[in-house]
Amino acid sequence: MSKYILPVSVFGTAFGSAVLLKNYISGGTCPSKVKIPGKTVIITGANTGIGKETARELARRGGRIIMGCRDMEKCEAAAREIRGKTLNKHVYAKHIDLSSIKSIKAFVQMVQAEEDRVDVLVNNAGVMRCPPGKTEDGFDMQFGVNYLGHFLLTYLLLDKLKGSAPSRIINMSSVSHVGGEVDFDDLNWDRKTFDTRKAYSQSKLAIVLFTRELAKRLEGTGVTVNALHPGVVATDLGRHTGLHQSQLSSTVLSPFFFLFVKSPTLGAQSSVYLTVAKELEGISGRYYDVMTEKDPAPQALDDKASERLWHASVALLGLNSKTVSHAHPAPQSVVKTEDLVSTTTCEPITSPS
Repeated sequence: MSKYILPVSVFGTAFGSAVLLKNYISGGTCPSKVKIPGKTVIITGANTGIGKETARELARRGGRIIMGCRDMEKCEAAAREIRGKTLNKHVYAKHIDLSSIKSIKAFVQMVQAEEDRVDVLVNNAGVMRCPPGKTEDGFDMQFGVNYLGHFLLTYLLLDKLKGSAPSRIINMSSVSHVGGEVDFDDLNWDRKTFDTRKAYSQSKLAIVLFTRELAKRLEGTGVTVNALHPGVVATDLGRHTGLHQSQLSSTVLSPFFFLFVKSPTLGAQSSVYLTVAKELEGISGRYYDVMTEKDPAPQALDDKASERLWHASVALLGLNSKTVSHAHPAPQSVVKTEDLVSTTTCEPITSPS
């Protein structure tokens, strides 16, 4: 029996060290133990991945959770599971399709009618590296879902958030914003050759620019807004990236994925932290890499670009007045007005990384 002690001990030490290293690299778990009873939290893309785990943890902390999802069958199942495991009966599945202005408006109308307050809005849902496609309103799918859909949702909920202050908005971005460039002459890839990687990076850069501009506009209201990169998380978001499409690549990359790719539970820790941490009260317009504040890419610090993007978004969405119009300016120009053609080829999925 003694001959097995050394190899077992070595294996145990190695495995334990690997787990500790993974925990360190991933950023660990949310250090705050704050409970949020009575607070209403809206989370988009909450039926799977980071969104679902964020909903689960915030429900466990006593929040009233509104899970906004496109796939209602999956959303209802996730809500039932979370209610059962947390014993929190205030977890609700509601429909929202971020590729549809009509759906976003209907969701907001539901919130206005049914909810007295909104304390936290977690803009989590997203798509990544999908093939060329347009939303039903004619926007590039990644720009439309990741950025414009959440811009509109946030804009329409601002009065509710202000009325619930102190309240928080959390925007899911990505380290991919570093490679992003906002092309104001062709935001929706109508004229240039489509590049799915660049389109994704543009949408994530837009989220950081939006976060910084919104923070300025919300000064003195008691509403804060911050953006985050959750780390690299094992969700179905990367289904279009081509990783693990061969047995060889899966075998070779598996050890690295174990160390550097987080579970959705760990991936949700940054969203939870930005939602509950007392030390973040009053902090706004910042970018967090997991749970550490960092400077975003230089192009994300361009104040002129953030203001220009705000005005372009308002024009694209027909938000020049408080009433949202269905007659949107064409994506290729923020000054011309004409109807958009609907062609959808990439379905929104959830939990960005």
